[in-house]
Amino acid sequence: MTKRFRLFIIVLLLAVSGWFLYPTASWYLFTSPDRKELASSSREQIRDYSQKEAKAKLEELKALYSKDASAVLPADLEFLLPLVKHNYETAKMVQPAKWTVGDVFKAYTTEADFLYGLEEHYRADISALKDEKSKILQLGLDLSGGMSVEIVADLDALEKKKGTTLSQADKDDAVARAIEVLKSRIDTFGVSEPVIKRVSGTNKINIELPGDVDPERVNSFLRGKGSLSLNIVDDAATAAVNQWIAANPSSVAENGEVTGIPADVMGAGLELRTYYKKDRFGIDQFVNRQVIKVEDKFFLDGIHITTAAVERDPISNQPTVNFVLDGPGASHFAQMTGENVGKTMAVVLDDKIRAGARISEAIPGGSVRVTGFDAKDANDLKTTLKTGALPVNLIVQSYTNIGATLGQDAITSGVNSIFWGLIFVVGFMFIYYKGSGINANLALLINMFIVVAVLGVFNMTLTLTGIAGLVLTVGITVDANVIIFERIKEEYWAGKSPATAIDIAFKRAFWTIMDSHVTSLIAVLFLSLLSKGAVQGFAVTMAVGLVASLFTSLFVSRLIFDFETDVLKTKKVSIAWRKI
Repeated sequence: MTKRFRLFIIVLLLAVSGWFLYPTASWYLFTSPDRKELASSSREQIRDYSQKEAKAKLEELKALYSKDASAVLPADLEFLLPLVKHNYETAKMVQPAKWTVGDVFKAYTTEADFLYGLEEHYRADISALKDEKSKILQLGLDLSGGMSVEIVADLDALEKKKGTTLSQADKDDAVARAIEVLKSRIDTFGVSEPVIKRVSGTNKINIELPGDVDPERVNSFLRGKGSLSLNIVDDAATAAVNQWIAANPSSVAENGEVTGIPADVMGAGLELRTYYKKDRFGIDQFVNRQVIKVEDKFFLDGIHITTAAVERDPISNQPTVNFVLDGPGASHFAQMTGENVGKTMAVVLDDKIRAGARISEAIPGGSVRVTGFDAKDANDLKTTLKTGALPVNLIVQSYTNIGATLGQDAITSGVNSIFWGLIFVVGFMFIYYKGSGINANLALLINMFIVVAVLGVFNMTLTLTGIAGLVLTVGITVDANVIIFERIKEEYWAGKSPATAIDIAFKRAFWTIMDSHVTSLIAVLFLSLLSKGAVQGFAVTMAVGLVASLFTSLFVSRLIFDFETDVLKTKKVSIAWRKI
């Protein structure tokens, strides 16, 4: 491999690492605290912020318009131009060479349209901010503060509900689906990148929620069952109940719950449910209220759903949601749909209607196809079916709060340890190995750069023990260079030329370094696979550091020495204070 090609590989690797590291550096160094807070917003907070900012910006534009409609559009409002130009093209209007405030207002027929466009800008801005945050090196709970929650999936209750003993595979699947339910709900609370994982070999689930989290809000969503059912809608009762509610508006509480419905309006075996659909912010919006039948013959528990997927109709190419039922569920569903042809079937998740479909014929075989959705709604329904298919009661065992101040102290201590460790190591290598110490220090800095970039590109979580792994990586990287440098000394003092001494030293040190790194790598790989939490973070950081250390000590350092001897034609090796 030529020196030019090796240099190309190093430059390319550094460029790629810089590309991967840029989001992390930009986030922690240049993103304001306010924007960081926005990235952790819940859907409701995003909606409120977008509406507030849109109204304020519209009032600002109105003030400019009333003052001088021919004024040039200010630079801070030029984000409006892409949508404004699109509206001009749609209306087949001639676009001006220089955009004024009045030209912008001409792009909208109503104030509501203008406000909608502004809200979409701010919503998209926060969405992009969330995407940016998803690409950075995350800080663990011990660094950013927050809450750690330990919960247990009540598999005994699940066995009683199914009326059978669960196999280990069924238990594993139940816990996995419980985790899916948790992940699907977590954004409601504005939690930043939660860590949700199962404790190996148990039915316990650990949840780490970084940031300022309200325990009561967390507790309310953890206690949800994630129950799903398919129910037949009673159209006549629905009409009667809605008519009664219209005549008795005081029966509707602030939370939307309806009370006091007479028995002659909604009889036995019926329950009132609210139908919700998500708006553009992903927030549930009221559609209507429907009465569902809850008797066994009109009801199928989601526990019988085994799989769900989105496919395309081969004729219309429209999205369809297909789900498969187990044996008992397939038999019951065939009978239920056969007896209710022409009626509506509601998909009910956590006592809320999420979707509905008109039954056109009996559906035997346990393979069900639901149509009438666009692509987004179809994927939402698939997620609903998968995450709610196997309800598992969640029992909260413990809460542990970690203050943000403690996390900041940990970050400061960790950064200081890395900084001073680097300073003393760099100083020692320069003093002890003279000019060759610069070689080692450059390789060390490249090593640290690559390690942090790799951790960032895989969106890994940096914990306090991870920082310890980074500090230890510094020592391992330097240790490899020390082995090589001592070999160079021996050969150089034996009378070899600089180029020959360097070549022999790298060849003889290669297997020593390789063996030590590979054995350490095997140990940390098993540690990362078999451990959890903080220990796993340490092992992962160490594994990345070991691989990077091999590259920098055997590849980068060698290229620097070759550059000195072959290009700069160095006659002596500056590697020790002793003279030949």
